Amino acid sequence: MVEETTLNMVKELVEGSPERKFSESVDLAINLKNLDMSQPKNRVDEEIILPNGLGKSLKIAVFAKGEVGLNAKEAGSDYVLTEEDIKELGEDKSRARSLANECDFFISEVQYMPLIGKTLGAILGPRGKMPVPLTPDKNVTDLINSTKNSIRIRSKDRLTFHVSVGRRDMDVEKLAENIETVLYRIEQSLEKGKHNLKSVYVTTTMGKSVRLV
Repeated sequence: MVEETTLNMVKELVEGSPERKFSESVDLAINLKNLDMSQPKNRVDEEIILPNGLGKSLKIAVFAKGEVGLNAKEAGSDYVLTEEDIKELGEDKSRARSLANECDFFISEVQYMPLIGKTLGAILGPRGKMPVPLTPDKNVTDLINSTKNSIRIRSKDRLTFHVSVGRRDMDVEKLAENIETVLYRIEQSLEKGKHNLKSVYVTTTMGKSVRLV
């Protein structure tokens, strides 16, 4: 069950924002305090599975071959890329940047990780899109399914950062549950938990903002 306060805040946001002709994103604007963000240990870098997804389909690319590649395609991967593709992307930076911007998540068989780091790390790394390693104990289908509901939160060296938690046309209770999941994980990652949160606002793409914290 979600907190009534969170639910009421999300209702206020959705009901108070004018209708748009497109599906608006619902985002959190998170402001931290009393942290030295020049120290990597204080930065937020979390991958979170949202209980209700983002309300939109995410694009996923998988670096794999053979049966794993076939399974990835059947599981809904938008791209299945081989070792040769990795080398070609490394030589065509424009295409590599385009793919990095288009896809939300990357997954890779472990044997390709060193090559990806060497050839594509400079492009994927700063975007927070280095592949999730597909270790032998993981099933690519399960990983794709969980990734479709995942978000990556990275504060980098900033005290203020934003993260998407769903779409405006989602059920308000599901949005509230996503928000509480994200806030819980952020608090868990901070040195002093909620005492390092200065403020948290929930907002739509072009609508109003409502303060949660």
